Amino acid sequence: MSRVAILGANSQIAKDLILSLAREGRRDLLLYVRDQAAMRDWLAARQLDCAVHGYDSYGSAPHEAVLNFVGVGDPQRAARMGGDIFAITQQYDDLALAGLRANPERRYLFLSSGAAYGSGFLQPAGPDTVASLAINHLAPQDYYAVAKLHAECKHRAMPDHAITDLRVFNYFSRSQDLAGRFFITDILRAIRDGQVLQASDSQMVRDYLHPDDFHRMVACVLDGAPGNLALDCYSRAPISKTELLSLMQQRFGLRYELAAGAAGVNATGGKPHYYSTQRLAAALGYQPAYSSAEGVAAESAIILASGSAPKMSENR
Repeated sequence: MSRVAILGANSQIAKDLILSLAREGRRDLLLYVRDQAAMRDWLAARQLDCAVHGYDSYGSAPHEAVLNFVGVGDPQRAARMGGDIFAITQQYDDLALAGLRANPERRYLFLSSGAAYGSGFLQPAGPDTVASLAINHLAPQDYYAVAKLHAECKHRAMPDHAITDLRVFNYFSRSQDLAGRFFITDILRAIRDGQVLQASDSQMVRDYLHPDDFHRMVACVLDGAPGNLALDCYSRAPISKTELLSLMQQRFGLRYELAAGAAGVNATGGKPHYYSTQRLAAALGYQPAYSSAEGVAAESAIILASGSAPKMSENR
């Protein structure tokens, strides 16, 4: 795959992937963002030379694959956006699909989410899990899931096109914005600021994807046979809240207190077991190198050594 276009190239996960692609020699990238000057500054600081464009020029330069990272990466922002998430998701998905119809040999990778399954997750998702939404009682925390599910349905309705939906459940890297309201960022802020973390005593299990493993999955899709499918992203092993707190206490001196009903951001619904046992990506040759514990420990050490985390731009 010689030339790859990236929509939403200024998002955290996209920037991490750009660095990974550059390390493997893939530098013929077309990056599409709203703030082109900021993107060029970010590239220059890392001695990278990639073409940067506005969205209005998408389609004018030939490319063999397009990756769509436009969306929301922070549950706090998802809650603020409300119903606007539908228009944003559809706008940029339609942009990529229009180019795909005109260039049927092109591959399209869409950054979906485990939230597409719905908001239950009393058990982890799996190959036979049915998406579940309270259709007669939709709440704002359902909008993100519905937007992703709607996009995936459109993609499956185009079986002759090479479209892969990558469902990311949890992603964590050294470029994480510590202002984001995730449980892991709450932990890191508490460690950094010398505070005691106040957390709910409810249990949960998460699967944190390391950037190197996300890169491995993307490479497997780009280099493999074309297909039309959805792949759940996964690490070598998930981690429970108890295990995560113990890990961060032992490695980084986290102090915490658990209490019933402690506050937290629940923008996309409660998910006690937010991860998947679907392993379709293995058929493409994907083998994760990191467990959730290993990935979180490695990236957290780098974040905390720097004293703070970089501020990332919104995922558009």
